[in-house]
Amino acid sequence: MLQRFLDPAVLAGISSLDLLAKTVVDGFVAGLHRSPDFGFSQEFAEYRAYTPGDDLRHVDWNLFARTERCYLKRYRGETNSQLTVLLDASKSMQYTSGPPSKMDYARFIAAALFYLAIQNQRDAAGLIVFDDEIRDYIRPSTRPGQLARLFAGLEHAEPHARTNFARPLQHFRNSLHRRGIAILISDFYEDPETVIHEIAPLRFHGNEVILFHILDPEEIRPVMHGPALLVDLETEQRIEVVPDYARTTYRSRIDAHIEQLRTRARAAGMDYQLLLTNRPLDFALREYLALRQAEN
Repeated sequence: MLQRFLDPAVLAGISSLDLLAKTVVDGFVAGLHRSPDFGFSQEFAEYRAYTPGDDLRHVDWNLFARTERCYLKRYRGETNSQLTVLLDASKSMQYTSGPPSKMDYARFIAAALFYLAIQNQRDAAGLIVFDDEIRDYIRPSTRPGQLARLFAGLEHAEPHARTNFARPLQHFRNSLHRRGIAILISDFYEDPETVIHEIAPLRFHGNEVILFHILDPEEIRPVMHGPALLVDLETEQRIEVVPDYARTTYRSRIDAHIEQLRTRARAAGMDYQLLLTNRPLDFALREYLALRQAEN
């Protein structure tokens, strides 16, 4: 049942982002209620086991009386966080071998994250849409109407130009007033060393960082039945490719690129998740919740 709520092919048929996000998150949260891996409640933030040195005033003595175990009850006001999604809207994100496109898949993820953050976690959330310029910036907030503003920002995010990670990250650092969680959603067609070099300063400011690497399955394992002329969506550069190259050299290069990005990100203290556009969205939501819980 859970797969139905998270299947990108099904979600591509839903026209409104608010309905899509509600469908995804409600299905996902229903799954969490049955999962031993995540405690989840909208009534309070969380329980945490007592450790020596904790303030005894925060111990839930009623729970202790029932279980003889000592836990602290942490409330929303103590655990509210701030989520900022940085969304790559460069031309390469419009690629698709079948619905959804990378851009639409990124919208699905961002919409679900915003709904989960604001409606279920009461976190502030904001959005930066970029290519080689900042195309849109919605400051993180919990004020009424914020979710609608974020969905509108996602709806209007259309692929333009080439990727320049330096601009949005500099903008993010300049506008940063409190630490939180920064999620960068991109296909990361850039040298991994350059990507991590640009993103690393976010960690210096105390932010938790997740890289969601969005690729179409055909970009991982292209299927070719004869020579083909490939066109770079960002530069319009053309190259003729034969099936043997796609099966051997290309595959080894894309695998090496992914592994370098994953390794360098984790070495820099960032979380990394490869997400293919034909896979359910639960990986992205679980990564966010895990980081959200670890941060608090």
